[in-house]
Formats: sequence, C-alpha cells, structure tokens
Amino acid sequence: MSEWWTYRPADFLMFAPDTYWRLFELHNAAWWPLGLLANALVLAMAIALWRGHALAPRLGAGLGAGLMAVLSAAVAWGFVWRLYVPINWGAQALAGLFALAALGWPLLAPEGHLRPSRAGAVLMALAALSWPLMAWAGERPLVQAELIGLAPDPTAVAGLGLLLQWRVRSAAGQALWWALIALGVLACLVSAATLATMDDPQALAPLAAASIALGGALARRRTLTQSAP
Repeated sequence: MSEWWTYRPADFLMFAPDTYWRLFELHNAAWWPLGLLANALVLAMAIALWRGHALAPRLGAGLGAGLMAVLSAAVAWGFVWRLYVPINWGAQALAGLFALAALGWPLLAPEGHLRPSRAGAVLMALAALSWPLMAWAGERPLVQAELIGLAPDPTAVAGLGLLLQWRVRSAAGQALWWALIALGVLACLVSAATLATMDDPQALAPLAAASIALGGALARRRTLTQSAP
C-alpha cells in the first residue's frame, strides 16, 4: 500500500487497448457497409448546408433529426450496450447518453430550421472524413476505423456539428437544444478520458471536438430563438 503513487490510470483499465479496438473491427464487419453509408449521408448534408441548397434548411431539419435519432440509438444498443459494456461496466453511462440523445432528436425536429455554421460544418466533416482515418494514423488496420452510426465518437461529433446549424423557435426548443449539446459534449469527454487512460494520443480528438462545439454554441447563443423564415 505504501507504493500506491506508482500506479497510473492505465493500471485500472478493465480491458487491453487491443481488445477495445478489436470491438470496432467486429462491429464494422457485422454491419458493413452501413457505416460508410452513414458517413456519406452526413457529409452530403454538411455540403448541402454549406452551399446553401434551397431545400436544406427545412428538409434538413427533419431528415437530420431522424437520422441522428437512428444513429444514436444504433450506437447506444448496437455498439456500447452489446459490445462495450461486457468489457467495461462503466460504459453503461455512455449507453445512457446516446439513448437520451436518440429520444431527444425527434423532439427537436419541429423546433426550428437549419442555417450554415462554419464550426458545425467543420465538426461534421471531421466526423465523416477524419475519424475513419484515425485508425491509420494510430497504426491500426483500417478495418478498425470508427464510423458514424457504428462508433460513439464520430456519431457524437456529427450530432454536435448538426446542432450548431440549428435555429430553434421556442424557449422549450432552446432548452432541448442545450440538453443535446450537453449530451454530445459529455460523450466526447467520456471518450477522451478513456483514450487518455489508454495513453492514446487520439484522446485529443474528442476533446478538441467538445471544445469546438462548446465554443460554437456559446458564440451563437443569442441567435438560437430567431424565427424561421
């Protein structure tokens, strides 16, 4: 007991890093190619919003909320609860965050419309393009890539990016919007803590995404209740 200070956070992990990344490989193989399809849909939505497509503000709100509800539910049950919780009981909290997000997105759908946001576009692009390549950057096989709708991190980041482009009509809608922002940020912070415990430099990625989301949300807080055109 006199040497308790010699322990590192990694010493308390209930699983090996290789086991953690292997979960993504198994999940990607089971649901191929749905992860790539989800990435393509999110990227297409980000481009449509950024280019100011005429249908994007109204159609994007309903379709985006529905898509994020499905993807959040898929992550909560398909990955976190079925695969991650068995090796890390603490991941039940992460499953709860995504389950709550899946319930909240449909309620947000009628609350406003979408408008382009540079910070939101950056987050959606990072989720769709950068996150899958982090496996390669971390010298892991690409079959272990994290894809939207299959892995927690890019799904949370994509949701935060979409939220930064949302304009709500009512005080209730604004409260729900902030609640979804909080759920996404918390999911990113949980992931950052886990990756940091594994001594993985990728921990900086969800931490940076959470910072961008919070900064963008605070910068635009005065415009959230403007009326739809």
